[in-house]
Amino acid sequence: MNSHPGDDSPEPLWDSVLSHRPPEERGAIGGRFEAAGLSAEQVRTVLADGGDRLYAAAVQGSPGWADPFGGTLAAALLAAEVGALAAQLGRRASGIRSLAAADLLEDFSAVTVAEELGVSRQKIYEIARGGLRGPHLDTVPWRSP
Repeated sequence: MNSHPGDDSPEPLWDSVLSHRPPEERGAIGGRFEAAGLSAEQVRTVLADGGDRLYAAAVQGSPGWADPFGGTLAAALLAAEVGALAAQLGRRASGIRSLAAADLLEDFSAVTVAEELGVSRQKIYEIARGGLRGPHLDTVPWRSP
């Protein structure tokens, strides 16, 4: 159970925050965050803005820029998690593109579809073969309840 009053969800908090990760990896990753002094809520906050505040602090580069995030180790772990989330969203988008391309190929020539999508005729077949292989996130973290 998580510690949010009124939340009856039996799902552990790390499972919720790390929903973009395979279930069997979440405990170890959550443990790594905890060992670095980060709570699930701190990780959720960074993922919720896509790492914008973390990036802004890094770009500014002033001494101690990583301190608000728990130090440089925590900042590195958080940046890696933003990357893992982005990769998951990229795979999901590629799957959607694959389904759409396959559907388009049923009605239009490969040349036409390739031109519309800005890829080569050979590439359109590769794209269409990919499919929507999951599991994928149902919703992005900033839209989850």
